[in-house]
Parts: sequence; structure tokens; C-alpha cells
Amino acid sequence: MKDFLSPELSKKEQWQLLKQHLEYAERNSPFYKKLFKAQDIQIAAIEKESDFCRIPITTKEDLQQQNLDFLAVDYGEIIDHVTTSGTLGNPVNFMLNEADLQRLTYNEYESFKIAGVTKKDVVQITTTLDRRFMAGMAYYLGLRKLGAGIVRTGSGLPGLQWDSIARFKPQFLVAVPSFLLKLIDFAQQNAIDYRSSSVKGVICIGESLLNEKLEDSALRKRIKDLWDVELFSTYASTEMATAFTECKFHKGNHILPNLIYTEILDENGNPVENGEAGELVVTPLQVESMPLIRYATGDMVMRIEENCICGRTSGRIGSVLGRKKQMLKIKGTSLYPQHIQEAMNTLGISDYIIEAKNDEFGNDLVILKISEEVKLSPLEIQLKLRDQLQIKLEIQQLSASVVFQKKFPKESRKPVVFHDLRSI
Repeated sequence: MKDFLSPELSKKEQWQLLKQHLEYAERNSPFYKKLFKAQDIQIAAIEKESDFCRIPITTKEDLQQQNLDFLAVDYGEIIDHVTTSGTLGNPVNFMLNEADLQRLTYNEYESFKIAGVTKKDVVQITTTLDRRFMAGMAYYLGLRKLGAGIVRTGSGLPGLQWDSIARFKPQFLVAVPSFLLKLIDFAQQNAIDYRSSSVKGVICIGESLLNEKLEDSALRKRIKDLWDVELFSTYASTEMATAFTECKFHKGNHILPNLIYTEILDENGNPVENGEAGELVVTPLQVESMPLIRYATGDMVMRIEENCICGRTSGRIGSVLGRKKQMLKIKGTSLYPQHIQEAMNTLGISDYIIEAKNDEFGNDLVILKISEEVKLSPLEIQLKLRDQLQIKLEIQQLSASVVFQKKFPKESRKPVVFHDLRSI
């Protein structure tokens, strides 16, 4: 197993890792060889952050259009082939060799430790390990390194989940937060005493659990009101192959600086101040197969620089406020779909999707499509959302089955709440 420096490394040590990463990409990545030559960038001359920032941003479009140019090892070395989720377009191919899988293993090992998981615990993974999903395999590998027990149930199937909890008595789950609501609903309908189960914590993926004030989101509050388990927020993506994880104090997701160099930039490409939001731009370190440099995630996050109560000093990010390309402008008000989702969670409503398209003048038109089984009337929902968001949304009712099909399309690995039909 490859050795990794401690997550609590110094800025000097991180800079050394960054320089090694740049030199590796210059030698081995066709994409970056061409980029550095075209931009007359001399890696040896990069000595400080302002030099590093001269390197152009790498975009998801670059990865899509020039995918194999990012491959920095022989194709025969590749062990694992995965793809991104395709939230903003076609999924992007991503490849890992043995060293990358070891790095991925170490990443999740550290992530689980931050959340307080130990080798004495049993962890039930309620996400898929197949369907080209990097994270499912990462959880499994990280837990193996940690020495914890593992239950691989896969996604969905509430009955199987509760049967597995009863059989194997896991202390932790890995789950999408909104799926926990379905587990609770299933337990209530089937007289399962879920509050007395062995589960004490959940490593949550795919949905934010903090709001912009670093307070519990409405979704976290809903779950906690129903089931007294500790929820740990995580943030990651296939391209980063690195997780940002909450500790027990729940004040932002910790960065692993030995695995990733992070920038949070404003709309002009300048670093934001502590406590401000901007786009997360990442350079995953110690990656061999497809190294990336200054990759724009498209995710808007808050920068948190002060030391955490837990003692870690490596910096954190706040919850994802939204995706840059998904920003909505409704009659002078700018917001992200996540703001609507947060408001819907305060109303206790889960069965809906958000649809955005252009009106006849090219402006954003947002339609909230809710299940007919939702108890509140469309007018009641409209008024409550107007009070919270200061906007008036069009609301349509659909059958519960149609809402479910749109929210959980068969080809998707995660719920699709926001459907962006706007022309570019």
C-alpha cells in the first residue's frame, strides 16, 4: 500500500505535493503538455500561488471533448472504469489504475475516521457498488482498510435494508438523506421499531445538510425529528476522487489537503474571503491515471478557514449552495434549485420535482411539479414558498407514479429533483 502524508500536513508540504503533481502532468498528460506549451507555462517557474493561478481553468467540457488526452498512463494499466453522474450533461469517462485505487481507499479511510467510524463498527452501504459508480466501491475499500464490518445492500429496497439492520446490527449507514425518509416511512407502515435499532449514525451523500449559515438544513431537521441518529454530511465527485467530510461538530466539511488543493473563486476568478461563497476549483493530488489541474467543479460553496473545534486545522467548505450553471433568475431574484428544495423540506414535502425552461421572452420559467398525494393544496404551497423565497412559482399536480418516475429515472444513480430544460 502506498504511503500518504498526514492530512494535517503543512502548507509547505502541500505545495511540494502540488509541484510534484504539476511536474507529473507535464511529463505524462497529453492535454496538459499541449496546454502548457500553448500558454508558455514553465512548471519550474511556478513558485507561489499567483504563479499557479496563471494556469487556465480546466472545465467539464474539456474532459468531455478531449477525454483520452487526459489519460497519463498506458491504457493497459487501467483497472477500474467509471463515469461521472451526468448531472449537467453526458457522463464523463474516468479511469483509475492500481495507485489511484489505493489513493481512493486511503481517502475514504480518512473520511470515515473524521466521522468517527472505527474498526469495531459495522457499516451498511445503501448505495450501489455497480453502475459505473466510483463512490460505492470507494466506501467498500475505505471500510476494508479501516477494518470495519461491511453490509452491502445496495440502493433502494427498504424491506431489505431493515432486514439487514435487524440481522447484522450496523452502527452506521451510508445513505442519501432523502432515502432515510423512505426508510422511516416504511418502518412506520410496517410496525418496525426503528428508533430502537442499532443504527447510531449515517454517512450522508448527495444532499446538503447545512444551510448558508452553517446551521442544520430543513432536511436534516426533518430526519432528526423522526429518528435520533447523527447525520454526517459529505461532499465529493468522481473527478476529485476525494471526499470532504463533517466531523462530530457539524460545522462544515473537512478538506484533506494531502489529497487535494482547493481554491474557491469569485466570478472574476479571484479567491473569495473567509465566510464568502464562490466556485470550488480543485487540483486532486497524487493521481496517476487522469491528473487534473485547476478543475472547475461548477459547485458554489462557502470558504471556512478558521480552525475547527475538533482540532483539525486544514480548512473546510460549507454546504453546496448550488451549481453555477443551475442558477435561476425569477423576476429579479437569483436563487438555486437548492433554495427551493430547502423550502420544500421545511414544509415536509418530498414528492416533487423542479422544472426550469424558457418562457416566450427567453426568461427563466420555473414549475414545481408535485404529487397529487401531497396534503397541502397547490395554493397553500405557493403562498408558503412566496413567504420564504419572495417569488411566486407555478405549481402543477401529477400522479405520484409520474413524479416518482421523473425523480428516479432508471438510468440515474441518484434522485433527479431539478430538470433543466432551458436552452443555453
